[in-house]
Amino acid sequence: MTDWEKYQQIRREAAFTGLALLVLILFWCWAGFGLSDVEAEVFGLPLWAVTSSIGVWFFAIVLVKILLRYVFRDMSLDDEKKEGVSHE
Repeated sequence: MTDWEKYQQIRREAAFTGLALLVLILFWCWAGFGLSDVEAEVFGLPLWAVTSSIGVWFFAIVLVKILLRYVFRDMSLDDEKKEGVSHE
């Protein structure tokens, strides 16, 4: 992988991570404020309290799994031009 390809992959990963953060913030707003009028309870807590805390946490885990599966790539960040040089 060339340095340019590595750079493009790093930019792609950063862009999708920022997009995932934006989606997570929007979900948090909907789960907390959007469900505040719902009278349902879960374990004695209002639905909005559960969805805006535990629900967001689980949603973040799902987003990270999606990023890891479809966006992120395992690559060496070492300089390939310095092959054969020992790093002692």
